[in-house]
Amino acid sequence: MIKKLSVAKGIYWVEIPAADLRILCGCPMDSVKHLIKCGLIIATEKNGVPCETGPNAILLSDVMLQNGEFSNLGEFPVLQMLYKQGLILPNHPNNTGQKPLLIGMAEQVDAQMQYIYRGNYGLVSTEELIAAGATPAMAREMMRLKLRFAFGAIRPTHELLDTCIVDADAVEIRNGVMIRRQAPNIYTFEYKNESVLVDLNLAPEERYASAYPLNFQRLPREYFAVIHSGEGDGWDINRPSMSSILMFQGKIYLIDAGPNLFANLLALGIGIDEIEGVFQTHAHDDHFSGVTTLMRAGHKIRYFATPLVRTTVEKKVAALLSVEEERFQDFFKIHDLEADVWNDIDGLEVRPVYSPHPVETTIFYFRTLWEDSYKSYAHCADIVSLDVLRGMIVDDPDRPGIDQAYFDRIQAEYLAPVDLKKLDIGGGMIHGVARDFKEDRSGRILLAHTARELSHQEKEIGSNAPYGMVDVLISGQSDFSRRCAFSFLQEAFPTIQLHHLRMLINNAIVDFSPGMLLLKEGQVPAQIYLILTGMVEKICTRNDSYSRLSSGVMVGELTGLYGLPSDATYSAACFVRALRIPVALYEELVHRNNLMVRIEKTTDQRAFLESTDLFAEGVSQQTLGRIMDAIQIRHFEGGELLSCKDLAALNLIYSGQIERSVSGERVGVLAARDFFGEENAIFNTPCLFRLTTLEPVVTFQIPGELVQNIPIVRWKLFEAYLNRAMKVVHSGDGKGSFRWNTVFNIRILEMDTHHKKLVQIANAIIELLRSGEDRGSLESAFETLVDYTEHHFIAEEQLMERYGYPALRAHQEKHRLLTSQVLRYRERLNKSEDLRQHDFKGFFTDWLVKHILSEDRRYGTFLNAQGIY
Repeated sequence: MIKKLSVAKGIYWVEIPAADLRILCGCPMDSVKHLIKCGLIIATEKNGVPCETGPNAILLSDVMLQNGEFSNLGEFPVLQMLYKQGLILPNHPNNTGQKPLLIGMAEQVDAQMQYIYRGNYGLVSTEELIAAGATPAMAREMMRLKLRFAFGAIRPTHELLDTCIVDADAVEIRNGVMIRRQAPNIYTFEYKNESVLVDLNLAPEERYASAYPLNFQRLPREYFAVIHSGEGDGWDINRPSMSSILMFQGKIYLIDAGPNLFANLLALGIGIDEIEGVFQTHAHDDHFSGVTTLMRAGHKIRYFATPLVRTTVEKKVAALLSVEEERFQDFFKIHDLEADVWNDIDGLEVRPVYSPHPVETTIFYFRTLWEDSYKSYAHCADIVSLDVLRGMIVDDPDRPGIDQAYFDRIQAEYLAPVDLKKLDIGGGMIHGVARDFKEDRSGRILLAHTARELSHQEKEIGSNAPYGMVDVLISGQSDFSRRCAFSFLQEAFPTIQLHHLRMLINNAIVDFSPGMLLLKEGQVPAQIYLILTGMVEKICTRNDSYSRLSSGVMVGELTGLYGLPSDATYSAACFVRALRIPVALYEELVHRNNLMVRIEKTTDQRAFLESTDLFAEGVSQQTLGRIMDAIQIRHFEGGELLSCKDLAALNLIYSGQIERSVSGERVGVLAARDFFGEENAIFNTPCLFRLTTLEPVVTFQIPGELVQNIPIVRWKLFEAYLNRAMKVVHSGDGKGSFRWNTVFNIRILEMDTHHKKLVQIANAIIELLRSGEDRGSLESAFETLVDYTEHHFIAEEQLMERYGYPALRAHQEKHRLLTSQVLRYRERLNKSEDLRQHDFKGFFTDWLVKHILSEDRRYGTFLNAQGIY
């Protein structure tokens, strides 16, 4: 009998008791918490040994992202299987030798294996630590500690987990259970005469569900305060994982970005675009997996971490998305912090201190000047029990462990007195305990990072904090809301006279409770609302469109100016604060400052941009203005093949339809409000498809540099690009385009990612040669191929040199030969009259693929032996 249960959006449970298979289908953030809430994970005993029930296999999503969030986060489900069920524990009755199983497409399984590896260990060698900024002495000290946590050896993920790769044909999972991939993200399980179907796809507007309800909070902005946004851990089914939010001079700073961050911020009435920065303690999922929410802001959020922590996060994101590590910095304004010293962040001082943990981790001390001293807060996430740390002291500096001086230093840091201190008391091997802080002289101690109630002994030391509670360290005397309104209006209207700005901000500031309407569809607005805090939903069921608006957006501006009925309903998604501006006053000041001409000129363009998925949310008026100033309107005739020049910009289709094809076969049709050209304009990759107009087409062409630094737009483009690229690279027909095969993997994540990018570029060249009509695009594609090849070879040689690869010099010679070969091939193409006669796929196979299968696999094996994957 096959048992199937719907657990939550995008998560299912499939159980075949006769085959001893319990499969978690879909593992987005907090999937373990959903299983616990459904009673599919419960505490039990086996042969008198405490343990938990739960899955023994995971089916991964086909796609890495769904609606902007990670689809596959197997770290905590794997930890639950290995440790809480006991599948890896010595002498545990559940440790039968059968490993947990990852099921899915090769690309997703490989990505999860790499991501879990980084989640287990972080940086895995002294060479990696030094490359990330550690001194040699510090790197050796950290590796000794890391090896002690790892029981003496860093183990590759394939030693802990088994895999089952699903491709075109049905495959056996275990014990006669078969799985078949029916369509993207749709699978059937078959056992004997039964079968069930599982669909892991989310609808376009769906989000993965939070495992716990959160009550809406109304939070005034303070000068220096701590909002308690999470006191639980990765197993707590009732509370968010340990986190805090700092308010400093009215600005918002997050400490960590844990699961369900969007729902957390929404409940607290904080819009994404209000966030100034995020401080990252470490890269475990319960502190990291909400980072995609921050990548979808309208501005680059400042990212504060030490170089070692940032590097670990970059490697984990690179594994999850199969992209280069440096792509992380496309979405954040990176601000590396120096450990053990006070770093000044616009008056907020922060001192990160490395804390013992299996991955690179810092605790944070914050302070700011006040009166004759400082006010201070310490955020101590994922610390370690002093008893556990004391047990790691060894005299031999070559053995895994620590010395007495290291222990004394950590103990002193943990007990440093502050006004307010939040502590991890999760216990066990890698978390803290409250009793270590019995003599702590801090003004107030909060106990967090646990799923249980506090004991009486713990309550003698500290207390917990209800969700949304605020500890005010310095009360705010300024009107932060009006200051915020002035900043938004000045940015939107840089030429408006100062006294007119003051007139606008002197209007009433009003509050809306969750669900209250700011403006109804069909209503002619008498007031314009400038959103200052919180999030507003824009709903138009007539067009089946939905978006969320955050701070800096004006509701009812255009319809108010023109006296038109609103085309959408605007509803408060949480507690919202807004500046209410009478339409009559706004209209008068617009005319007095000669702004109406520009507004009238761009009204249609702005309405169209705001109706598209790319620009419907998160883009400020000033940014939209710059985009509209740069737009070029392009007209195409029916049956026209799009050229290199047109693909160098991001194109939004205003009207008409365009066919996308690969190898002469249609793979899709683009229509109004769709986009193309992001490959070249944003990601510096030739277009992966042949694009032909099916009828007269009008597009808005936007220079790529204008949207590259708008994270939410870049993220949406990246998600679409990733899905399109994966289809081409991993689903090539084998005749025309080149198909990536898992045999090409050398098991070094960074280099495998580079090789896949080269395959993408090669497929674009194959498509251009097949048509033989666009020499400009072909030359641009070859230039990209040469440039990326050089970038790849340099990175590869630096990696080999870092680890002392003995055949480095010979490998460098082969790289020089490969570079000269591709340059000669390009020269032959430039002289050729008929481009279609050239077999670039054959050249690419001989040129690079054979090199990967022979030379690159050798250094891959060499590095794998040193724990580098």
